[in-house]
Amino acid sequence: MNEETFNLSIRKFLKMVGVKSQHEIEQAVAKAIADRRIAGTESFPVRITLEIADLKLNEKFDGEIRLQ
Repeated sequence: MNEETFNLSIRKFLKMVGVKSQHEIEQAVAKAIADRRIAGTESFPVRITLEIADLKLNEKFDGEIRLQ
């Protein structure tokens, strides 16, 4: 195994996930505010699952997204 290649590919994947996830969350919040489904002052529980089937990895991460 090449440690440098491995670490770079993990970082690249996590950066892509972070950027795309943030974009999706921002769009969902903007739409919910525009549709008047939320006021823009809420907090939301959030969960993300990391799965690598070939490695039998299935890990959940919980957090919170606050709008204020």
